[in-house]
Amino acid sequence: MAQYVFLLYDSEDWFDNLTPEEWQQAMKLHGAFMEAVEKAGARVLGGEALERSTTASTVRQREGAEPLVTDGPFIETKEALGGYYVVEARDLDQALELAKVCPSGNVEVRPVMDTSSDAEPPA
Repeated sequence: MAQYVFLLYDSEDWFDNLTPEEWQQAMKLHGAFMEAVEKAGARVLGGEALERSTTASTVRQREGAEPLVTDGPFIETKEALGGYYVVEARDLDQALELAKVCPSGNVEVRPVMDTSSDAEPPA
């Protein structure tokens, strides 16, 4: 089975007035998502929620100079990366079907690159 990262992007505005009950409901939705993945014969191998993008720091490599460290994310967007799952699925089609039931505004599905010693170079 192949591995895919589900990158969860959404507006961070929902944090602004979030109640404990709304937080619990969101966690229930993620629990239901993980159950749906298992029911489909796939597996969630890992994942985490991330703190708000305002807590981020960016390290930018610069040729011939020291890396530049700045506060905040590298780019400004209306939606921020809020978390991720690593999912083992049969193939991309199954991964995309599972992403459709993931409780996030936008889910980017990206294959995990095989970096083992006998892996082929990326195409």
